[in-house]
Amino acid sequence: MDDTEIPQKDEQEVRVFQLNDELAEFEELEIEAEVKLHEILKPDLILYFVQASKYRSYIWAGSETSVRMKFIAASAASNVRDNIGPAIKISTVDENEESTPFKILIGLEEEKTYEEEQTGPAYSGKAEDEVLLKNLTLENIVLLLEKIGCPDGYTREMVIDGKNIYGYHETYKEYLGEIIKERKLYRLQEKVPDGPYMAEGLVPRMLMSYNRVVLTELLRKKTSDEIELEELNEKKIRETQSSEAPFTAS
Repeated sequence: MDDTEIPQKDEQEVRVFQLNDELAEFEELEIEAEVKLHEILKPDLILYFVQASKYRSYIWAGSETSVRMKFIAASAASNVRDNIGPAIKISTVDENEESTPFKILIGLEEEKTYEEEQTGPAYSGKAEDEVLLKNLTLENIVLLLEKIGCPDGYTREMVIDGKNIYGYHETYKEYLGEIIKERKLYRLQEKVPDGPYMAEGLVPRMLMSYNRVVLTELLRKKTSDEIELEELNEKKIRETQSSEAPFTAS
């Protein structure tokens, strides 16, 4: 895509671009109001979804697209993003491996919120955290967990939100020449047996706000191998940030 500024639209809407690999650029699509975003996903397409109001965007790659197309898409998406808003985060998702926030964005899942609005101060006393607590979607839960961190030597196994329990997983991925840490919540309906659950080997930690339990985490002590692997990945992140040289994370 050339340096011509992309016309600005209502920041609340989701803008969709389709990769033209021959021209090595994304072309914006005009989506009819009655068409659902998930209906335009095709295995041979790479699409770029941008929601400027939430500073997020996703490169979605169909299962029949090539590595070459994905490489072109990574560069072309940066050009589109920079013309809309440089602060927008770019994430990549592959067909059949879509994240929950992406499914919510395209209408495959509904955004989950508390029925009763949180009115007390956030745990850190920051206005931005109060916003997260008032709209406790899965994406915001991940943001909260990232903000509060994890005690040294421990890793999260599960997160309990009201009556819902999720598994928690962290992975290191290479994206646009940098190693990044991705955090993901996933449902555990088939993994936790009915009846009393002792959570053996796990340590509970509660996130409180205004004398109310917002979230409960179940933490596990890391093994020596896990600590060594994490230190190695963090070292790779630092090396990538300093050299800006792409490489593949293990």
